[in-house]
Amino acid sequence: MRHQIVYDKPGRLRARLNTTLSYEQAAGLSSLLSGLDGVISAETAAINGSMLVYYKQGARERIIDFISSLEKSDIPTEDDITAESRALTDDFKQNVFSLLKKGFVRRFLLPAPLRTFFTLKRACGFIKQGAKSIWDGRVNVPVLDAVSISAALLSGSVSTANSIMLLLNISELLEEYTHKKAKAALAKSIFVNTDKVWLVTENGDVSITSAQLKKGDKIRVRAGAMIPVDGEVCEGEATVNEASMTGEPLPVPRSRGASVYAGTVIDEGSIVISVRNLPDESRIQKIADMIDESESLKAGVQSRAEKLADAIVPYSLLTALGTYVFTRNVQKALSVLMVDYSCAIKLSSPICVISAMREAVGHNVMIKGGKHLENYANADTIVFDKTGTLTASCPKVEKIYAFNGYDENTVLKIAACIEEHFPHSIARAVVRKAEEMGMDHEEEHADVEYVVAHGIATMLNGERTLIGSAHFLFDDEGIKPDAKTKRVIKKAAEGCSALYLSIGKKLVGMLCINDPIREDAAEVIDGLKNCGFKRIIMLTGDSEAAAKKACEKLGIDEYRAQVLPEDKANMVKQLKQDGHKVVMVGDGINDSPALAAADVSVAMRSASDIARQVADITLLTEDMSSLIVLKELSEKLFKRINENHRFIVGFNTMLIIGGISGVLTPSASALLHNVSTTCISGLSTRPCLLR
Repeated sequence: MRHQIVYDKPGRLRARLNTTLSYEQAAGLSSLLSGLDGVISAETAAINGSMLVYYKQGARERIIDFISSLEKSDIPTEDDITAESRALTDDFKQNVFSLLKKGFVRRFLLPAPLRTFFTLKRACGFIKQGAKSIWDGRVNVPVLDAVSISAALLSGSVSTANSIMLLLNISELLEEYTHKKAKAALAKSIFVNTDKVWLVTENGDVSITSAQLKKGDKIRVRAGAMIPVDGEVCEGEATVNEASMTGEPLPVPRSRGASVYAGTVIDEGSIVISVRNLPDESRIQKIADMIDESESLKAGVQSRAEKLADAIVPYSLLTALGTYVFTRNVQKALSVLMVDYSCAIKLSSPICVISAMREAVGHNVMIKGGKHLENYANADTIVFDKTGTLTASCPKVEKIYAFNGYDENTVLKIAACIEEHFPHSIARAVVRKAEEMGMDHEEEHADVEYVVAHGIATMLNGERTLIGSAHFLFDDEGIKPDAKTKRVIKKAAEGCSALYLSIGKKLVGMLCINDPIREDAAEVIDGLKNCGFKRIIMLTGDSEAAAKKACEKLGIDEYRAQVLPEDKANMVKQLKQDGHKVVMVGDGINDSPALAAADVSVAMRSASDIARQVADITLLTEDMSSLIVLKELSEKLFKRINENHRFIVGFNTMLIIGGISGVLTPSASALLHNVSTTCISGLSTRPCLLR
């Protein structure tokens, strides 16, 4: 691309393209330049194609060669959120420059009468806002601004009034920019690149982004992939793990005509889905909606701070009036009026919260609003669902029992030989166990028949062979184990799921299968105890024995077994009535009532859509240690907010004292006040956690 070097010093290079760029292209070019070896940072201005590059020694020629060989078509466009963030910065710089330029022209180039005219015209806007606040029965910051400008004009100090209005305008721009920038940073941190899907066409499967999908399109989803849309199977067969939706770890078969749902995962097989509901009609819009919603979900400390800030304004006015009455010095009174507590308090608190939400995303936690952070910080009780939350949803064969003259190895070999034809989670657990035991399970049976939700039937050496659930073998097929075998089964089945094998009409084996506890779960439970949770409770629909066994492994003292969804919700409500602040962690539709009832709810990464919708917080990975990090983050956030408030009150009080004593002029008070507001807002964006 044609360009010219406009600044060239060691470590810093500015070049200008002979063309303009879109904000998206400017963002993309900055990313390209930043990715070059030796480049420290790069900024690109869309309006004039200017590139400012900071680089390490030896990288200059590489940068120039890159720019020279660049074609406009080679410039990628970054996502809208990145471009918006850059546009915010450019607009802020331009607006501040425009204000300063106008101020210079009015002060040094216009005659006094015109300067007074423009000053009065600008002052009318501030006075009008102050009058409106008084009319509405509010004595707030606009009233304070209007009084200070009016007092300066009445005292004949036009230059002071101009300075006040210039600083107020810059302060307003800065507040708006800082707030929007923080929101844009949060949006970027939670932005996820659009997923790819395979669109079925007449010319074969084509890879497209899910944003390009239309209702009625057909997409192919293969084994191991997450289903990206709600739709109907129109071709193929597959077993689908719907644990995120139902809480049930065992996969279910899905074939032509069956409905499938976004967020579920194909265990084995391949299906073509007719799209019924799009995955995200506007991902960016959803992100924006979530952030806007977050703004309305203010933490209690924010609301209290804002009320306090507004409540202080009348006292600031009275202080200024008292200063004038006792000193008869307008400048001292104006110095007091230039300082208010409200700006910094109102600006720093939401920036702290938004920055903490952005930081939480960096630790793989999505939070919908500040009040949820506050509730999490104050929570003393955490309640867990078991299946899919504390367990890994990856069944394993733990124990094998053999009956009627068969041995355990033979039972496992036959079971693996049959199950390998229907590769769902349970089947894979059996086959995997055989592989671990080094067994070669060659086929010795005829065609197999899969009985939906029950098991498998086949012919082995001329005898009907079955493998499946107790209901399938004992109730449907009439297999009758003897009394001794029943006692073994009863004892062995405690705390696990069982798969039964029969040959002929005889029960020959039993495989005990468990959905194991997550590897990090016990450590996380211990960490939650240490970080302030006094009660940790597990709720599950499993048997008493299975629940007790899981809690022993996890170190959880309280649990409730065989509970229904409404029981979970009632339990959470009872805990709240007893005075506890309750966190509920779950992943399935059956957890949704309890999630909705809790003070703050957390959905797992693989949670159902409805669970994620109901939940206040969502984990973005399967790492449960994020729950501990979130506790520390939330507590440090509100500690920072309180520290900010103490500094704001202390520093601004010192400015007022300086104004009353005559040490500070009105302009100096205004400048120091705005600088302190800017600094405290900037410091509020720092990470709360040093990790």
